[in-house]
Amino acid sequence: MDLYSGLPFWIVKNALHDYFRPLEEDLNVEVAIIGSGITGSLVAHELCTAGIECAVFDKRTLSTGSSSASTAQLQYEIDIPLYAMIPMLGEQAAVDAYFASLQSIDRIEEVFGSIGADPDFERVPTVFAAHDKRGLIMLEKEFKARQRAGLPVEFLDKAALWTGYKINGTGALKNDRSAQMDCYKGATEILKYHQKNIRLAIYSPTGIATYNRLRQGYELITDDGNKVKCNYLIIAAGFEAGKFLPKKVMDLNSTYVAISQQVHAELLWPERCLYWNTEEPYYYMRTTKDNRMIIGGEDVSFRDPIKRDLLLRNKTKKLEKRFAKIYPDTPFVVDMAWCGTFSSTKDGLPYIGSWPDDPHMLFALGYGGNGITFSMIAAEVLKNIILGQPDPRVDLFGFERKHLR
Repeated sequence: MDLYSGLPFWIVKNALHDYFRPLEEDLNVEVAIIGSGITGSLVAHELCTAGIECAVFDKRTLSTGSSSASTAQLQYEIDIPLYAMIPMLGEQAAVDAYFASLQSIDRIEEVFGSIGADPDFERVPTVFAAHDKRGLIMLEKEFKARQRAGLPVEFLDKAALWTGYKINGTGALKNDRSAQMDCYKGATEILKYHQKNIRLAIYSPTGIATYNRLRQGYELITDDGNKVKCNYLIIAAGFEAGKFLPKKVMDLNSTYVAISQQVHAELLWPERCLYWNTEEPYYYMRTTKDNRMIIGGEDVSFRDPIKRDLLLRNKTKKLEKRFAKIYPDTPFVVDMAWCGTFSSTKDGLPYIGSWPDDPHMLFALGYGGNGITFSMIAAEVLKNIILGQPDPRVDLFGFERKHLR
């Protein structure tokens, strides 16, 4: 299945990582990681740093799956508001999920600092805006829930939203703990670092055709018939992980993104904040290091790639109109546009850990709008599982979490 169509900006901005090394012989390795996007690369980083032998496999050119189409907005906020999540999970678990996302942004920054890489990681504030009375009521509930939990949040009324950000809305929540980055560059920089310094084995393009469960681990059979034996198998393949799951655990949706031509810096909105709103589905915006503007949204339920792709032109026009409605005095001329498929879950949380009764197949599935922050959490949790170290996040994000039983 095509994960996206159109022309994602990130694989135009960056030189494509020139790497070709398909697996051409049988292999034994402690941990096999399927997927070389931001999730797989962060998992590899945590394992390599802990001294755990691992190898990465991808049927595509490295990191050119969903990661190359990500807008990479790093927010602690989860698609389901905290006030709505509390009745689902219980207050402590919901608050823990939000704090785990908050802490993961700091950890992502630390990861790139530790390897000396700069994937255009930049700290920017987030403005979560409402444009009608219904949205304002929701924000007031959410503000109280976050404030009670001790999360970083500030309430902006209509006047403050206009004065600070030139957004004509009914109100907004703001925090200064968000960030943005170049997801494709981040993933490839991690892989290159560990391949050079710690000899991470990477095999691409190498697809896994099938697999067999062993007494202690797994045997993978590649598309070319080579065998890989591993003690642990980590699935970091996003919604394509379906063939490894006994049952469906997510819904598929398509989102659409447009990026503008470069503009003078003074034309960008104040503080270059991340923006999203209370609509369902919501719109989201960010800027880039070279003074472009990105707007995304117009999400629809996924049916098939052809129908998804046929909507691209029409959805791009709608995104242009939406941007003009938010910032009517800022010129937005589309340079590139794309659409991609993403997964969501009932509670807005990722799936991290093993399927019941199968402790040697581990999943790092950062479903939802916070895929990158969830991926960082998954990388740490799976490392701890393999090392036999307790991690309370296993119960929070695992397949057997209480509220989904």
